[in-house]
Amino acid sequence: MTTEPTDATAATGPARPHTAIDAIADDYTDTLIRLNPGFATELGLPGHEREYQDFSPAGVEEFAAAARETLAALDGLEPADDVDAVTLDAMRERLGLELEIHHSGWDLADLNNIASPAQDIRAIFDLMPTDTAAQWDHIAGRAHNVPAALDGYIVSLRAAKDAGKVAAARQVAIVVEQTTKYAADDGFFAKLAADATTADGPLPGDVQSRLDAGAAAARVAYSRLAGFLESELLPVAPEKDAVGRERYALASRSFLGAAVDLEETYAWGVQELDRLVAEQERVAGLIRPGATIEEAKEILNNDPARQLKGTDALRAWMQELSDRAVAGLAGVHFDIPDIMKTLECKIAPTDEGGIYYTGPSDDFSRPGRMWWSVPPGEDTFTTWAETTTVFHEGVPGHHLQIATTTYHREVLNKWRRNVCWTSGHGEGWALYAEKLMQELGYLRDPGDHMGMLDMQRMRAARVVFDIGVHLELEVPERWGSGTWTPDKGYDFLTQHLAISEGQLKFEFTRYLGWPGQAPSYKVGQRLWEQIRAELESRPGFELKAFHTKALTMGSVGLDTLKRALLG
Repeated sequence: MTTEPTDATAATGPARPHTAIDAIADDYTDTLIRLNPGFATELGLPGHEREYQDFSPAGVEEFAAAARETLAALDGLEPADDVDAVTLDAMRERLGLELEIHHSGWDLADLNNIASPAQDIRAIFDLMPTDTAAQWDHIAGRAHNVPAALDGYIVSLRAAKDAGKVAAARQVAIVVEQTTKYAADDGFFAKLAADATTADGPLPGDVQSRLDAGAAAARVAYSRLAGFLESELLPVAPEKDAVGRERYALASRSFLGAAVDLEETYAWGVQELDRLVAEQERVAGLIRPGATIEEAKEILNNDPARQLKGTDALRAWMQELSDRAVAGLAGVHFDIPDIMKTLECKIAPTDEGGIYYTGPSDDFSRPGRMWWSVPPGEDTFTTWAETTTVFHEGVPGHHLQIATTTYHREVLNKWRRNVCWTSGHGEGWALYAEKLMQELGYLRDPGDHMGMLDMQRMRAARVVFDIGVHLELEVPERWGSGTWTPDKGYDFLTQHLAISEGQLKFEFTRYLGWPGQAPSYKVGQRLWEQIRAELESRPGFELKAFHTKALTMGSVGLDTLKRALLG
């Protein structure tokens, strides 16, 4: 029996026997649900609707203890089959790295403009159903628990500060702005209570009263967090955004599930960016002979047939394009069971910028959803620039990837289906999916092709920016001189990211505060394509079978994926 993770079980194969390794993985997942009730909400599991995890140092240590106990339980176990081999490989890599990060102490200092407890404590409400009075009562209960969650988070940030670990001042300042907005008279929680209705009409009076009180308590708590950040954290927060090699290498491994040569990856990013710009120049000539990239984009932006006005039109266009992609790909290029074909496109309840996907509940009673967070004042959108984004977030991107993993519960244990998410694998797949749609003929229109190249160019630029700024590497001569700084990086991004000013500012801050995450898209795509190229050189390669096998495996670290698929 091989102990290399090959995971050869067919997507449509029979159910596997539950193994000892599956049992440990499932027990660990149950522990995570107990420790993090918000995770249960993400999965659509009942019974934890009002609760939050403990964000204090004691709560953070509970997660580390669970990882240590699970790794100890796995010691000495032999895989019963290839699926077990992948689970063992992936758990050792993911949990071992989690403990390295915990040992560094930076998990207590978690603060940035997009993916830290400051946002997560609020964002969980986006996933809570609102059809009935009982569901609104759950929302009211969770709102009442926001203060305790935020107080625990403050204790962790204070402990990290005392240990000399504080997020950069830029991140602290933007989170002060965000949390102040959450607490405002016209902010998220005030609107949540004021706009609450069920499918049958207004809330019962007692539920509305509890919701009003919970929303008020949440607003006070977020105001308290904003005050703490401004008065205690901001004065000692470092002005320097660069996190340095040691911390960056750890973060890069976390997002990739692989250790890469950072200098080589940076150099590759520079070359890939040059290649994409040259390809855009070629496509610009197809839009109008002799046109520059900028001129071609201007032509596309001024084409009335490619414009959308208002968020209602944006949502409807997203939904129609997504539905069309599902119908065209299902059964031809991918295995897409009927239960996976529903994907809801929605305008997000926030205005912070960004487009994202949330997966279906474990039983698909809540479908996968694509969310567009529209910055204030933006109400005109161009389809040529966003067609590839719908494929990235939907099908064959994140929705196909995540829903496939959820669907194959007869093969994968709960940890593999619901917990093991690696950005380089997941975002790398979604970026691979964008390019694949061109390969499959869905981007024949030069405008849509230009949009795809814009997105690829943005991701390549992020490799250069992120590694360059955080490691303070040398700037290539065509973009400046000396070493990278945030200011030089911002000017560089304005040349390569064809997005609105509001989105650009958000993304710039995100890259500085979430080191290693942004490059994981393009680096992940690179590793996916390297694996495919290796398999294509072998006899009997078939593209649909490759996709089916890879997607059925679920999201794992990219080193695990490579070992599993290449043997």
